[in-house]
Amino acid sequence: MVDYPEWVLPALVPIVIWSLLWKGLAMWHAARRADTIWFVILAVVNTVGVLELIYLYQAGKLRPGKLFHK
Repeated sequence: MVDYPEWVLPALVPIVIWSLLWKGLAMWHAARRADTIWFVILAVVNTVGVLELIYLYQAGKLRPGKLFHK
């Protein structure tokens, strides 16, 4: 069994939450815009939020003030 340092779990939790937040938000916007290809790519690729941020800012043409609004 591998013995991890005690800081690993507390460091991992915010990273997972960060990733899920951006993935969910990007997938929600892709679904609303009927961007099927982007939706599938976002569902398959896990990049700790990088791909999701690229989609939201580039393909979705959304700005920070509009990310959490319909």
